[in-house]
Formats: sequence, structure tokens, C-alpha cells
Amino acid sequence: MNRIKNITKPLIWLTALLLVALVAGCGSSDPILGGTVVKADVSRPRVLLTIPADLATTAPANAAITATFTENMAPATITSTSFTLRETASTTAVAGVVTYVGNSKTAVFKPTAPLTAALNYTATITTAATDIAGNALAGNQAALPAASNYVWTFTAAAPDATAPTITLTNPADVATAVAINSAINATFNEAMDPSTLSTTTFTLQTTAPLGPILAGTIAYDQLSRIATFTPSSNLAINTQYTARVTAGVKDLAGNALVVPAAGAPNNPWTFTTGTGLAPGAIALGSASTFGLMATSAITCVPSCIINGDVSLDPGTSITGPPTVNGQIHINDTVSALARQDLLKSYNDAKTLPPGTTIAPGADLGALYLSGIPPGTYTSGSTMLVATPLVLDAGGNANAVWVFQIGSSLTTNGSGNVTLGNGAQAKNVFWVPTEDATIGANFSGTIVAGRDTTVTTGFTVDGRILTGATTAGTLALQANTTVNVPAP
Repeated sequence: MNRIKNITKPLIWLTALLLVALVAGCGSSDPILGGTVVKADVSRPRVLLTIPADLATTAPANAAITATFTENMAPATITSTSFTLRETASTTAVAGVVTYVGNSKTAVFKPTAPLTAALNYTATITTAATDIAGNALAGNQAALPAASNYVWTFTAAAPDATAPTITLTNPADVATAVAINSAINATFNEAMDPSTLSTTTFTLQTTAPLGPILAGTIAYDQLSRIATFTPSSNLAINTQYTARVTAGVKDLAGNALVVPAAGAPNNPWTFTTGTGLAPGAIALGSASTFGLMATSAITCVPSCIINGDVSLDPGTSITGPPTVNGQIHINDTVSALARQDLLKSYNDAKTLPPGTTIAPGADLGALYLSGIPPGTYTSGSTMLVATPLVLDAGGNANAVWVFQIGSSLTTNGSGNVTLGNGAQAKNVFWVPTEDATIGANFSGTIVAGRDTTVTTGFTVDGRILTGATTAGTLALQANTTVNVPAP
């Protein structure tokens, strides 16, 4: 009996300790599984792009209407009830078929009959449309944090009878030494119907001998008009491949893609792999969902909007506060883990081999007037953007930029940093050892060693993660908006 008591007593104490730990963890709503913090998704999805655009006057009468979201939506919530089209003056409903295409995060409304040219139409997506986690749409009819409908209008014009074409491929035709982990991109001259892009209509196979069609996945970005085929595994080394997009691919008006009989200049196209891998993006870990992170203080005066999460660790309060379409974490398990991952990503970026040397204080926009290509750029001191700078991906939707900055980053005046030819904000990293001062519209993730300031009225398409190595303060002035990139 004593032996049983001796065994039972430690088990009781162990159970009690586990219960205490579990209760203590309930201060945060984030369960911990295997040491990893699992965060609930509370961010509302937003409409990123509509075709036609709001107030457009040249919308083809025979074209579908689309809305592209910032994240994956629950397909069952995208219906003819939640996505409607009406003639504006009479409010008469337009009959049509609604579908959701997951590979492009796009809802498509195809009218049963062509619209009437010169008439104005109103499209509406209601709050019945939700993301995978069940969060209702953050539309344009009410301020966050409220859910609201998204409404836009346009005027129908003459039908579109022009066939689309491919304007750019990546890898380029007859390219050599292509990285074996490459994805294959095709850029179109106009918006395409995403439902027509699949592994049947966009294919890849070895050239000689002509091999079977490779397995992979298709993604389509409506903003850049780039379709991407990502192979399920790395390509073979020193091997020639043929990529092809068939006439089964159509634009939003139903016009089939032009496929040149001779295969020139863009479709089909061939390229030959090398032996190496293409560099990937800097891994942010649990910090990736945060629009703002600081390790001392966050101020937002008098107002700002953060479409993403916010973290302060260590710290006591966030002044403002900002309007947050996401979660706020202050000194909890989530913020602690994100701070660790911030330091790791900072160190990973700093230890990359140096890239193209940028002279201290040189204006990147002036150095690269026609656009800056992907790569690593290194300055032992300051880095400046005072002239408009376009991050030009050259049609490669997987292109990566890393800016290693020995002291501070400054953008000002007309130094807007924008994306071009398929560049994605999630693949751009600015890493100053000390501070960042943003005085223009900006793209990419800032991973700063110390402080960051954003001056009045600018938009950051990316993240501001500050205080990686030193207690960091993040100051946002009036009317700043931060949009966390989609993963």
C-alpha cells in the first residue's frame, strides 16, 4: 500500500502542475502544440483588385467581372447571393454564374448574356463572403474593425474580340543554367480567366526525348497577369525542358490564347537547367503575420490602419492605438516567439554573402532608373531612396531582393518603392543595422536592428519589424497604412 501511495503522490503533483501551466496559458487564446504557438486567424479578408476597376468606363460588355482577395476564401460562401451585379439606374439584377478560383484567390461573375454598352453597373460582394477561418469581408462601406460589403461601379463598353498573347516568360526561351528549384512563369498582355489555367493548359516536360507532363501546381496572379507552374519536385540537372500554354487558356471575354504555329516568340519555349538552386526568401517564421513589431514601444499618432497582426515585446502599451485588422500581442507567448524569430531572420539576412555593392548614401532610384533586378544589394553604411524605385522581377514571380544596410535606410521625397513585372512584397527584405525612416510609399519587409519611423500619410505594402538587436521603437505618423503580404 505504501508503495502505491509513493507512486500516486508524485503523479498527483505532476497533474496539478500541468493544470496550473494549462490555466496560465489560458491568458492567451493561442494554444501551444509541440512548442509552436498556433494563432487563431481573426483578420478580415479584403478585396485587393477588381476587374473592371471601380469607375471604369471601358469595361468590355462580354467580359466576366472579377474580385481578387487578399487571402483564400471559403468557396461555399462565394455564390450568386454574396456576389451580385445590377444595372445601376434601375437596380435590375443581372443573371450570371458565380465561381471561386482558389489558385488566384479570385471570385468570377460571368453574366449569362453580354451587358449593354454605355449602361452603368454596380457590383457587390457582401459580408456573407468569408475567409477559410470564417472571418467576414472587410469591405469599403464601413471602417474597420466592422465587416462591410464591397461595392464598385463601372460602365460597359464595346465587346472584346481580341485574342490574348503571352508577352514574357521566365525562364526566357533558350535560357541556360536555370536553377533546378525554379518555378515557370508566363505573363499575359491582359487579364485572364483564372478558371482556364490548370496543369492541363500550362504544362512542362523534358524536351529530348519528349517526356511525360510533369506534376505540379498552378497559381495565377490577377494583379501582374502572371501564371506560375511550380513543379512538385526539383528539376533534373543539365536537362532541357519545354513549357507550353495551350489555346485552352482564355481571357475574361472568352477569347482563346494565340499560340503561334511556329512556337515563336514565347510559346512554347525551352530552357536548360544547371546544377544549382535559386536563393529563397528570408524565412520570418512566426513573425510573418505581423504588420508591426517592436521591442520597446509603438506609437501611432493620430491614426493608422494595420492589415495584419501587431506585436510589442517587451513593452507595456501601444499608443494611439492603431486600427488593427488582426491580433495584438503584448508580452505573451506569441510575441515572445515572434521576437525570437525576428532576431533569427535578421541574422539570416545579415549572414548572406554580400551582393552588389552600393556606395554609402547612394540613391538607389537614381542608380536603377529603369528598375532594380532581383538580388542581394550591400552597403557598409547608409542606403537612400529619393528617386522612384521599381523592383523589377522580369516576369519571375519568385524573384527575391535582400538589401543589407550597414547603418540606416531612408526614403523620402519622390522615393516611392513599387513592384513591377511580377515582384511580390513578400519577397523583398530591407535589413538596416540601425534605423529605417520611411517618407514615401514603400514595398517590402523592414527588419531593422533598432528603430523605424514612417512619416505622414504613406502606405507600406509589407511589414515593419523593428528592434531585432536593440530595444526598438516604432513610430507611425498620421494616416499610415500597413498591408501584410499574402503568404
